[in-house]
Amino acid sequence: MRSLTVDEIEALERQGCSAEDWTRIGVAEDFCPAYIHNVAFYGDVGLGLFDKQVEVDEGFARHSGIRNAVLRDVSIGDNCLIENVGCHICRYSIGDECYISGVGLITCTEGASFGQGNVVSVLNEAGPGNVVIYDGLTSQMAAFMVHCSGDKALWEQLQAMVAAFVGRRTEGRGTIGYGVKIVNTREIVNSCIGDECEISGAERLCDCTLSGTPDASIYIGSGVECDNTVVQAGASVVGGARLSSCFVGEACHVGRGFSAESSLFFANSYVDNGEACAAFCGPFTVSHHKATLLIGCACSFFNAGSATNFSNHAYKLGPLHTGTLARGSKTGSGAHLLLPARIGAFSVCMGKIETHPDTRQLPFSYVIGSAGATYLVPGRNLPTVGTMRDVAKWPRRDMRPRVGRQAIVNFDWLSPAVVASAIEGRRLLQRLRDEQGDDAETYSFGGCLIRKRWLVRGIALYDMVVRIYLGRAVKGHYCELPESSVGTGEWADLAGMLVPMAEVEQLADDIRSGTVDELQLVDDRFISLNEAYDDFKWNFTYRLALDYYGLDTLSADDIDRITADYEAARAEWMAAVGRDAEREFALGDVDEGVLAAFLDSLEAQGVV
Repeated sequence: MRSLTVDEIEALERQGCSAEDWTRIGVAEDFCPAYIHNVAFYGDVGLGLFDKQVEVDEGFARHSGIRNAVLRDVSIGDNCLIENVGCHICRYSIGDECYISGVGLITCTEGASFGQGNVVSVLNEAGPGNVVIYDGLTSQMAAFMVHCSGDKALWEQLQAMVAAFVGRRTEGRGTIGYGVKIVNTREIVNSCIGDECEISGAERLCDCTLSGTPDASIYIGSGVECDNTVVQAGASVVGGARLSSCFVGEACHVGRGFSAESSLFFANSYVDNGEACAAFCGPFTVSHHKATLLIGCACSFFNAGSATNFSNHAYKLGPLHTGTLARGSKTGSGAHLLLPARIGAFSVCMGKIETHPDTRQLPFSYVIGSAGATYLVPGRNLPTVGTMRDVAKWPRRDMRPRVGRQAIVNFDWLSPAVVASAIEGRRLLQRLRDEQGDDAETYSFGGCLIRKRWLVRGIALYDMVVRIYLGRAVKGHYCELPESSVGTGEWADLAGMLVPMAEVEQLADDIRSGTVDELQLVDDRFISLNEAYDDFKWNFTYRLALDYYGLDTLSADDIDRITADYEAARAEWMAAVGRDAEREFALGDVDEGVLAAFLDSLEAQGVV
């Protein structure tokens, strides 16, 4: 940077410009003042080159320059077009080739944190806080924070790590990255805008970070209000959405007036129209409909039916009740779930569920509230078209760029975590039959009613799960012995990342001891654990095969037997899914070609 020459100052003054002190204006070596008009300079201002055109709309380019603006303590990169600033731009570093037009105010105050380091309370709306928001937050890190938040010392160590990370990344002034477009936006305060982001018609961004990249830009649309919020690459917030103290992860969409407070949305979540409060929305959470309230809940790979409602307030001790819906769950239209409640993986909730069920040991179930009672149909959602379509579509709908993905999303639907719950479910149903009698018409469990035929069918379906899992898992492993026992115990689903619980606890211990003392080391551990998933899974599979078949070791003959059982179970499953599709076709409004195409695709889907 160099100082302005006398001739350049005179030219700028002829073009309606003024400065508090011309000596505090620095310019690029080849700076030309021709395209600077009606600009008031205050404090220290740096100006780049203005020798190229800027694309302001598709197929429409205009020459770079600055017109009708007030700038204070601002640096502006090369070939920006900045015009018609209603109030001023203050304490910002603006990158090359930006287009800023029709904005009211862009300013940054001392000590701004840009929404990073903000502590929010998810699940327990009235809680003291259990997740720290920052621009590198991943779904597994957030789930780990929630898991550890009850340990005060460990939680404080995690907070200190985030504080150190955020302190290194905040510069004390706002930044607008390369190629950013900001038009017709009323107010941007204490916010950092990453490369290639576009903000069009927004009402307000206050204390926000938009972590856009050239490969995955961020779009903020008309009427949007964002406060204390971090938005990751590839996301869009549009249509008058209102966010306060939220995290919007990679390739997420928030729109059509959706409002959220103290909530997290990760990897490809898509929410419109409704609202969320203290919600932990893991990867592929979807809510399209009005009158849908996600509150005090944790979910992932979840689809909320229209008018879904969670109640976290018993109007006694406050809004402190929580619920979890394990991977792949969904709710029917009008579902109302009174918390606390714990719903097993790939289950469907229907009606008003008032009895606070815990069905984590009974995956793939229908949970139906009716007339104050809760009916449970165990395993019923396993052999359905909906489940098959869901598990096949999620990998195809991952809109994140292939390079630089942050959240770890494991799409393995028949994972050790799910299969272990199915095994427990089979044992539970058998125990209910033994304890309550084989001649009972209805069995009761945890506030739920299970009819006899449902129980019998559930036992068979969970056995099908085990046989399908074992057959798929032994492929390519032959009879090899596991190298360790890690994975043979309890498993965790950290909002998309599947990992043995022992490894989660080991990471917590390593943080307590100081062995892991930086966020990067935590992220590196998650990556290494995810890379070891197949090994952990084989450890689980080998142990399960021995237990299921009553063996001491696996031989080639045993593998053949497992494979034969798998083929039989797979054929049974596919036939059941086909019958489910035919039942829908029988309703009369599905084209025969659609049914035929679906049945033909069953083999090609490769789901089982």
